[in-house]
Amino acid sequence: MASASQTDLERRKQISVRNIATVGNVNDIKQSFNRHLHYTVVKDRNVSTSRDFYLALAHSVRDHLTSRWIRTQQNYYEKDPKRVYYLSLEYYMGRTLTNTMINIGIQSACDEALYQMGLDIEELEEIEEDAGLGNGGLGRLAACFLDSMATLGMAGYGYGLRYEYGIFTQKIIDEEQIEEPDDWLRFGNPWEKARPEYLIPIHFYGRVLHDETGAHWIDTQTVQAMPYDSPIPGYQNNYVNTMRLWCAKSPHNFNLKFFNNGDYIQAVLDRNFAENITRVLYPNDNVFEGRELRLKQEYFLCAATLQDIIRRYRNAKFGEQTVDRNSFDEFPEKVAIQLNDTHPSLAIPELMRIFIDLEKMSWEKAWNICTKVFAYTNHTVLPEALERWSCGLLAHVLPRHLEIIYEINARHLQRVSELYPNNLDKLRSLSLIEEGDDKKVNMANLAVVGSHKVNGVAAIHSEIIKKTVFKDFYEMTPEKFTNKTNGITPRRWLLLCNPGLSDLISDKIGEEWIIHLEQLQQLKQFINDANFIRDIQRVKQENKMRLAEILKKEMNIEINPASLFDIQVKRIHEYKRQLLNCLHIITLYNRIKCNPNLSIVPRTIMIGGKAAPGYHMAKQIIRLINKVAKVVNNDPVVGNKLKVVFLENYRVSFAEKIIPAADLSEQISTAGTEASGTGNMKFMLNGALTIGTLDGANVEMMEEMGKENIFIFGMNEQEVEQLKQTGYNAWNYYNTNVELKMAIDQINNGFFSPKNPDMFKDVVNVLLNHDRFFVFADYQSYLDCQEKVSDLYKNPIEWTRKTILNIASSGKFSSDRTIAEYGREIWNVEPSFDKLPEPHQTPISKTNNTTVTNNTNNATITNNAKPMKNGLKNE
Repeated sequence: MASASQTDLERRKQISVRNIATVGNVNDIKQSFNRHLHYTVVKDRNVSTSRDFYLALAHSVRDHLTSRWIRTQQNYYEKDPKRVYYLSLEYYMGRTLTNTMINIGIQSACDEALYQMGLDIEELEEIEEDAGLGNGGLGRLAACFLDSMATLGMAGYGYGLRYEYGIFTQKIIDEEQIEEPDDWLRFGNPWEKARPEYLIPIHFYGRVLHDETGAHWIDTQTVQAMPYDSPIPGYQNNYVNTMRLWCAKSPHNFNLKFFNNGDYIQAVLDRNFAENITRVLYPNDNVFEGRELRLKQEYFLCAATLQDIIRRYRNAKFGEQTVDRNSFDEFPEKVAIQLNDTHPSLAIPELMRIFIDLEKMSWEKAWNICTKVFAYTNHTVLPEALERWSCGLLAHVLPRHLEIIYEINARHLQRVSELYPNNLDKLRSLSLIEEGDDKKVNMANLAVVGSHKVNGVAAIHSEIIKKTVFKDFYEMTPEKFTNKTNGITPRRWLLLCNPGLSDLISDKIGEEWIIHLEQLQQLKQFINDANFIRDIQRVKQENKMRLAEILKKEMNIEINPASLFDIQVKRIHEYKRQLLNCLHIITLYNRIKCNPNLSIVPRTIMIGGKAAPGYHMAKQIIRLINKVAKVVNNDPVVGNKLKVVFLENYRVSFAEKIIPAADLSEQISTAGTEASGTGNMKFMLNGALTIGTLDGANVEMMEEMGKENIFIFGMNEQEVEQLKQTGYNAWNYYNTNVELKMAIDQINNGFFSPKNPDMFKDVVNVLLNHDRFFVFADYQSYLDCQEKVSDLYKNPIEWTRKTILNIASSGKFSSDRTIAEYGREIWNVEPSFDKLPEPHQTPISKTNNTTVTNNTNNATITNNAKPMKNGLKNE
C-alpha cells in the first residue's frame, strides 16, 4: 500500500481538474519564484534554505493577489457600497499560503512549477508559521467570516490587533503543559503590508475639562496605532478584502524631562512601554480578569478602528468626484459595525465621544446613529466570562468614556422607569452599572443597549440568552434579539484540508458545492452506491494513515490506523468536559484489565487543546490525561486495543490534518454551556460521526442529519436546569456506580501518579463536591452511547452510510450561509456572487487616467495623476 504522503501528493496533482496548470502559468510562477529568490530574499539556489524557498513562493503568490487586491478596492471606491466592519480582538487565521493558492486558482500551477524545479511544495507549506492571533472558536469564527465576506463579494473589513506574540506554543514535558512564547513574527510575515501613512494617535489617562464649549479630554498620554494590512481572497471571484491589524507604536517625541536630565537612554527605553499594548495575546480561560493592559488593548482597537472608518466614510466618491462627507446623516447607510463579543464594546462610548465632543453633535442625534450602526454577537452564557470593568479603572484609563457610559445609563434607566414604574428590580437588572464596593460596568449590557441587533450563535444558545443572561432586555426590546448559527468556510475545512474527499465529491456532483455547500445534499443519492462507499472508506483510511505518520514522525507515537480514531480537540475547559472523556478511557482500561480476552473495537483516543496558563484545573486535566495515557500505553495486557494520545500544541494547521482523519468527534459539553461550537461542524463536514450532548450547534446538526445518524447522550438543557433546582449530589452517582467509583478511586489514590499519590486530589474534590458541569450525572449515559459507537463501527458499510449522510447534511453549516444571513438581516447588505474581471482584463475604470494592466497576473500601475485617487485613497 502506498504511504499516506504519496497518496496525498497524488490527490494534490489531481486538483488540476479544477485549476488547469497551463504551460504559461507554470512558467510565470517559475520566473516569479526565481525573481523573488534573487531580489526579495537576495539569495541564489546554492545557498538558499527551505525557508528562503518558502518566502520566494509566498511572494510569488502574493504578486497574484496584489492586482486583485488593488482592483477590489478600486471597485469599492467606484461603487461606494455599504461597508461591513468586523471588530474582533482575535483572528485565528492559521496559515495563508495554501488557502490563497486555492482561492485564486493557482495551486496546480504552483505545484507543477515547484515540481519542475525539484522542490517539495508540501515541505514549503509546513514552514509557514501559524498566525495564532486567537485562542479558539471565537477567533477561528472571525477568520471564517472574513473568507465568506470576500467570497460573497461584500465590502467587508476585519479589524483586530497585531500581537507580536500570539497564543503560546504548548509543550508537554513530564506530562505537564509548559508554555513557550509564540514568536510568530520572528521570520517576518510576507502576507502583510505596513501602512505608516495611516498612523493614528490614541489617547489614554488624563482628565476631563468641561466648559461652555463642551467636554475636553486633556493631559493624555498618546500611543500611535500603526495599521498592517493582510489580503483576504474570496474563492475564485477575484475579490480580495482587507484585514487590518493595529500595532502599538511609541509617539515620535521623546520625554523632554529625561533629555533635560541628560538621560537619553532612559528616554529611548520608555518608548517600549507604549508598544506593550500589542505585545501579547491574552490566553482565554473563560474567566474575565479586569487587567489594565487588556482594557488598553480593547480601547486601542476600538479607537483606531473608528477613526479609520470615519476617514474612509468621509473620503467617499460620488460619481466622478471625491466629496468630503462632513455630515454623518448617511453614516448608518454606509457603515455597519459588528462587535464580536463584548471585547470591542468600548466602540460605543468612543463613537459617542467623537460625535459629541469632536463633531459637536447633539446627544440624541449621535445616539440614534450609534444604535443603527452597531450590532453585537454574544458568545457565552458563563457568568464568569462576561466582562465587567471596574469604574475606578475606567476613570483612571478612560475618564471621558466613563462619563459617557454614565450618561448612556442614566438615559437608558429613564426609559426603563417609564416602562416599569417603581420597579427597582428592573432598574437593577437592566442597569449598565453594577453597584457594590467596587462599582463595575457590565459590558454585555452596554453592548445590548448600544446595538440595534443582538444575536446568539446557535438556535439553542440564542434562546438561552433570552431566558437567562438578557431576560429583562429581551422582554423590554424583543425586536433586537435574533439568531445566527455559526458556520465554517468549506474552502479551508474541506477543499484545502481534505483534497481526496473534495475530489470525490466534485466527481459526483460537480464543484458548485464549494460556494453553495447546500448542494452536498445531492450526495444522499449515493448512500447505497457500493463504489462510492468504498471510495469514502479509502479516503478516510488514507487520511488516518497520514495522521499516523505525522504522530510517528513528530511525537514518536505509533498508532494503529485500523483502529477507531476517537478525537476531542478544543480548548481545555471544565465545561467542555475532557474529564468525562478521561473517565471513559479509565473505564475501558479497567474492563480490559479485568478481562484480557475481552473482544472490543480497538480505539485510539486523541485529546488535544491548550489550557490558559493561569487556569489550574485545566492544566490538571491535561496532566491527568497524560498520566493515564502513560499507564494505558505501556500496559502489555492492553496492547493495541486501546491507545491514548495527547495532541501537543493543537492549532489551526494541526487541525487541518487531524479532522479529516477522525472517525468519531467528541462534542460532550454540559447541555446549555457551549454557545455553538465550530469544531463539531468541521468534523461533520469531513465525515466523522458525532457523539455529543444536545448542546450548541449539535442540536441543529441532529435536525439536519436525523437523530439516527448522530450519537446523542446525557441530559438536555431543561434537564440540566431541573437538576440545578433539585440539587446535584455527585456522591450519589459515585456510591451507586461501581465502574465510576473504581475510576475515581484510582485517580484519588495515585494509581496514575504513584510517585505523587496526592497529585489529583484537587480534581477529585472538584468532581465530588464542586462540579458545576455534572460530569457524573452523564457518565453512564456516555458509556452506554460509546457502546453503540463500537457496535456500529463493527459494521463498516453501515458506518460509512452514516458518514455520507453527515457530509451530505453539512450544507447549513457553511459560514457563507451565516454571513448571508448577517448581511440581509443585520447589516442590510446583499451578498453578491458576481466576479470581478481577471487582472489582465479591462480595468474597472480609468478615473484620472489611472489604469491597472496585467498580462502576467502582476499589477502594473500607469498613472498620469495621483494613483491613490483611483481606489486606495479611502482604503
